[in-house]
Amino acid sequence: MTKIAIVVFADTNTMEAMGKVSNAFVLASEAIEAGDELKIIFEGAGTKWIGEMEKTDHTLHQMYLGMKQHITGVCAYCAKAFGVKNEIEKAGLPLLDEYKNHPSLRNLFVEGFHVIIV
Repeated sequence: MTKIAIVVFADTNTMEAMGKVSNAFVLASEAIEAGDELKIIFEGAGTKWIGEMEKTDHTLHQMYLGMKQHITGVCAYCAKAFGVKNEIEKAGLPLLDEYKNHPSLRNLFVEGFHVIIV
């Protein structure tokens, strides 16, 4: 079984960024269908995506709903720094704080994940 971790750093402010998140979800969908172990983490400015995709009229809303149960979590520090902590909590997603209030990206490598950053 392949172990894949997708870490979304892309901000919400460009069409390119939306393409990155969309393609990340396509990869995630393929990994799920293949039975791979999958982690999806939103980090940095990428934390702003959760509140955007929770909106029912957002282009990625349906895709997000299909992936939401597979989202491992969102960086606790960055969610607060970018002012979206309440949106993350309202969405019911875990805030990750394993290393200095951030997710431990190093642990992904230690655990044998192929890490893809978008």
